[in-house]
Amino acid sequence: MQTFNKIMRNAYATHIDYGAFKGLIPTNQNFCPSNIDGIAERNGKFLVMEWKRPNEKVSEGQKRLLQAFAKTPNFTVVIVQGNTDDHLVIENFWQVQPFGCTKLGNGVDEFKAFYLMWYDYANEQKG
Repeated sequence: MQTFNKIMRNAYATHIDYGAFKGLIPTNQNFCPSNIDGIAERNGKFLVMEWKRPNEKVSEGQKRLLQAFAKTPNFTVVIVQGNTDDHLVIENFWQVQPFGCTKLGNGVDEFKAFYLMWYDYANEQKG
């Protein structure tokens, strides 16, 4: 398990490049798949996590995707400002709402508390 953790903390890990999809749909030239940085499931409840580095923007398409998830029953969506390059770094995190974001907290400890709270919520709310 130690080796797996080191691989996952690689700042230069490859990411899927969906550039080849750009222009594929003639009526919507910019339509491309988007990636999600993390998703957890418990009893049919989902926590979607999108990670951004400081000053990294959410694209318009990704914003629409995250808001669509947020509108879906049983989905909680958060944007985390931070990284996991050498260790867990979290500056701020927000919950995505259907029409905006609400700041939930700052730092690793507050995010871990939120994560535990989400798990308890999902564990109690079966189905």
